[in-house]
Amino acid sequence: MKDIKRKTVADILAHGAELAGQEVDVKGWVRTRRGNKNVQFVALNDGSTINNLQIVFDLSKFSDEQLRPVTTGSSIHVQGLLVASQGKGQSVEVQADELQIYGTANPEEYPLQKKGHSLEFLRDKAHLRQRTNTFSAVLRIRHALAFAIHKFFNDKGFYYFHTPLITASDCEGAGAQFQVTTLDLNDVPRTEDGKVDYNNDFFGRQTSLTVSGQLEGELGATALGCIYTFGPTFRAENSNTPRHLSEFWMIEPEMAFYEIEDNMDLAEEFIKYCISYALEHCADDIAFLADHFDKELPERLRFVVENDFVRLPYTEGVRILEESGKKFEFPVYWGVDLASEHERFLVEEHFKKPVILTDYPKEIKAFYMKLNDDGKTVRAMDVLFPKIGEIIGGSQREENLDKLQARIDELGLTGMEWYLDTRRFGTVPHSGFGLGFERLVLFVTGMQNIRDVIPFPRFPKNCEF
Repeated sequence: MKDIKRKTVADILAHGAELAGQEVDVKGWVRTRRGNKNVQFVALNDGSTINNLQIVFDLSKFSDEQLRPVTTGSSIHVQGLLVASQGKGQSVEVQADELQIYGTANPEEYPLQKKGHSLEFLRDKAHLRQRTNTFSAVLRIRHALAFAIHKFFNDKGFYYFHTPLITASDCEGAGAQFQVTTLDLNDVPRTEDGKVDYNNDFFGRQTSLTVSGQLEGELGATALGCIYTFGPTFRAENSNTPRHLSEFWMIEPEMAFYEIEDNMDLAEEFIKYCISYALEHCADDIAFLADHFDKELPERLRFVVENDFVRLPYTEGVRILEESGKKFEFPVYWGVDLASEHERFLVEEHFKKPVILTDYPKEIKAFYMKLNDDGKTVRAMDVLFPKIGEIIGGSQREENLDKLQARIDELGLTGMEWYLDTRRFGTVPHSGFGLGFERLVLFVTGMQNIRDVIPFPRFPKNCEF
């Protein structure tokens, strides 16, 4: 092999016109191989793009023995002349001069041969499925969205704030948490009344994996002004649905001095920015997913970016649903926690725009949300999208110490003194929201199951790889 600096497939395809006539060095995995007794064509992909680079092997230069290991899934290193392609589907191709085999893939054993594979089949092959066009596209979009999130908040002067994964609090009050312990589960220490003695545990108290970084995020906001978290969260709900994971990533900005209107403005600007970034930087991947899974995907993404979000009080939303004449699977009445079918009706059929639903009944929302003057509703806000329903949930936080203390007492929550200190010492109006990252990726990719937008999904009875 000559001393030539390697180029990615994406680089070669993007700059093919200026590179044509030069020798190139490329490495990757074989997607397909075809040909005749005179020439063989290999589609090579290195993960940098959805598109393959065609490698042409002239059989006067390469023997059958040399090319026998070049099968779907094998990894190779090729050097050769980049020329304009005579065939359809690619602008340039490499006329191979040198070949090195890195790794072979026995066609009788390699599970990702050139044929259609169901998404269910590929979930069982999560350690290999990212090599397929579908999942490589999804993961490149996932990366772009993660980068866009950091860029958006950094450019707005927010600080990236790291909240703990191990916690002794339950932000949502739901109780569906994964416990963290070093106790011997075959010989658990007990107190005199038979309860688990956590004094002997690593932290000396009961601890769990976090369900949200919000409460700690509020501490950061009351010191730094505007912060955001972006990290894994864990919920032990026994939910086997296309919308739930046991381990997922959350983005949770918290902003001091933000009222609910400021919070809604930020949420709309943020989500539009992320989708616009994906449309600009992931056009080929989005086009591929649209072609294979969801023809309406590009139009739906532009629909969100180009429309102002409707801002609608919960009470008015319930009235619209009740008067719609539509038969829903779940009943609608004031005080109910709206289901996805209700949310999607408002977005897709009634307004035909994204909707921010506000002022929910306090009984169906978390303890930390600011109480409205009516004493019945809180300053909550949920951003509702087509095909998804709720994609963002947030609120103005209750900054009044007495009201927050009363709500905590009403719900019987304990261990919240540290949280209340933010209201004791220099309390301010503040707001925030949470975006489930996988739900955003789900929306932008058009995939139907949330297990298909995270590299290694965790859900009930499944923790492979």
